Formats: sequence, C-alpha cells, structure tokens
Amino acid sequence: MKKIGIIIFIIFLALLVFSKKLEGYIFKKENIGRVLVVDNSNTIVQGVSKVGSQALTVEILTGKNKGKILKINNLLNGSMEYDEFYQRNDKVLMYVMEKDGELFGKVLSLLRVDKIIGLGLLFVTLLLVYARKVGFQSLLSFIGSVVIIWEFLIPALKNGENIFLVTILTLIFLSALIIFLVAGFTRKGFTAFLGTMSGLFVTASLTFIFGDIFRIDGMSQPFAQSVVFSSAMRLDILKIFYAAIVIGASGAAMDIAMDMSATIEELKYHNPALNGKELIKSGFNVGRSVIGTMTTTLLLAYSGGFLTLLILFLERDMTLLQILNMKMITSEIIKIIIGSIGLVVVAPMTTYIGAIIYSLDDEKVRKINSNFQLKRIINMILK
Repeated sequence: MKKIGIIIFIIFLALLVFSKKLEGYIFKKENIGRVLVVDNSNTIVQGVSKVGSQALTVEILTGKNKGKILKINNLLNGSMEYDEFYQRNDKVLMYVMEKDGELFGKVLSLLRVDKIIGLGLLFVTLLLVYARKVGFQSLLSFIGSVVIIWEFLIPALKNGENIFLVTILTLIFLSALIIFLVAGFTRKGFTAFLGTMSGLFVTASLTFIFGDIFRIDGMSQPFAQSVVFSSAMRLDILKIFYAAIVIGASGAAMDIAMDMSATIEELKYHNPALNGKELIKSGFNVGRSVIGTMTTTLLLAYSGGFLTLLILFLERDMTLLQILNMKMITSEIIKIIIGSIGLVVVAPMTTYIGAIIYSLDDEKVRKINSNFQLKRIINMILK
C-alpha cells in the first residue's frame, strides 16, 4: 500500500511539472489577471439576469505588463449563457492591448483552465496507477485523437471540403490509432478494428439513406446558424450534422468491439480447445448483455444534455406528439437510433470476426502480421 502511495505521488508530481509547461503553451496570446475592485453601481438586476456593466480594477499577473493595473468595463447583456459576473479576487482571462503608449484591456472570462488541468491530472494519475502500460497507451491515443480532431478534422470541415468523406477517413485512422496503441498488432487488435469498421460502415450507410427522409437541415446543432453566417453560407451544415452522427456513434462502437474482442481472447486463452462455433455462441451471450446496457448509455448521453429543454416541455404542458415532431428532438432521436443500430451490428460482427481470427493457426497469423503495412508506417512515424 505504501509503495502504491509513493507511485501515485511521483506520477502526480511529474504531471504537475508538465502541466506548468502546458499552461505556458495555452497562454500564448492571453494574459491572466486578478480582480482587485468591483463596482456594480451600473448593474441592474432583472430577475436572475443582470444588465448594464461592471467597473473592474484588474491587476495583470502575466506577460510583459505584469503588475500593472487596468480599469475595465464588463458589459452585461442579460444573456446568462454568455455573461460573466465577476467578484473581488477572481482570476480572469484577459486581452491586453497597447495603443499610443497606453494600455487597454478586455476581460474574456473567469479563469477555469487551472481547475480543468487539476481534474485532468487526477484522471491521468488514476489511469496510470490502475492500467499502467495500457493506461499510458490509452493516454497516448487520447492525446493523439485530440490532436487529429483539432488539427485535421475541424480545419477540413471549416474549409468546406468533402465533409462526410473526410470524417469517415479520419474515424478510420483514429480507430486504428486508438485500438492498435491499446491492444497492439495482435489478434485482439485486428478483431476490434474490423468490428469497429463494420459498425462505422453501417452507421454511415444508415445516415445517408435515412438522413434526408426526416427533412432535417442540421440547424438544431449548437451555434449552427453562427457557423453558417461566419462562413458566408459556404458550409453544408447538414453534412456536418451527418458527420456528427457518425462521430458520436464511433466511440461507443469502438468500445463494444474491444469488449467483444477481449471476451473472445479470454475464452480462447482459458480453453484453447474451443472451436469457432463455440466461440460465437459464448460471444453472443456476452454481446447480448453488453448491448442491453450500451443502447441505454447512448440515450442517457444524448438526453443528459437536454434536461433543461425537457423541463421546459413539461412547464409548457406539451404533448408527446408535439415533442417528437420537433426538429431538435427528431435530430437527437436520429442520433440515438442510428447509433444504437450500429452498436447492435458491431457486437455480432466482432464476435464472428474474432471467432475466425482466433481459429487461425499461429503461422497464418504471423503471415498476416508481416503483410500488414500500417504497422510499419506507424513504427516509422514513431521513430
């Protein structure tokens, strides 16, 4: 127990040092400030919202202007989704501009990234302590996924390229990266990857086939209208909605595929005499239980973000028929149903694929591995 405590402390300390460097990378353009004085004399409270402005006295804590004091007005529009209401000693994110030798500042938001980093450090520490090598590989795949999505997928969508095709290719590459980093180039890895691809194919096909039937325009997505106007009407927001459906379902599909692949591997390890039919039968028994809870997980994941909307429906005494026919609700139902169908397909397909792969003799598996070019490519990139 003492040894585990020391390991946790060392890992957390190392991550803390890394987080300081990460913080320096994040704050390239912005500055951190501390609110010294707040004057709310021009603030009008209307129910739970506030309008008017706050007069803030802010001390700059970072950058070349560190230690200087600025007077800044914080405008309040009465929109609780976007307004920030500050108190004395709050740490804030701010821009500092210099014009004709005079400093001007603008407060952007309350500083929350330090809390996010702290919570992230706790997650990473627990992941590494429990999962060890696999946890480290999972962390690499997580970081790699974030980088690929932010540096490749989002810019490609922003540029209006072939949105759906780019999304599918990105998810194929991400699936390969995540699965082979975690499971390695093993039978389990190949089984999970091919099972995920089956779910991805089904989800993408259903999205194309049934997407237009519901006459959904994709504008129910958060900030969709702002994105359309900022791109001068150039982006196809419906294709982005289709991409969101496939992306949302891909993670759960990957999870199911890895569960089923690990199940087949354990069955074969503890009883090497099992043949393909017996592996399929046992895999189906496990798959039914996994699917039974995973489809509900999708429902909870999507509906959890709309609790306030559901409360509003109740307040307005709307009927179920009215709710189900709303564009926003229909969009979420499409995501849930298509995603769930993809999951239902992934479990049996992964079981069939796993039964075939684990029925191959070792010589055939070695031959497949030697001919698999992606392994060589990834090794070259890592070197």
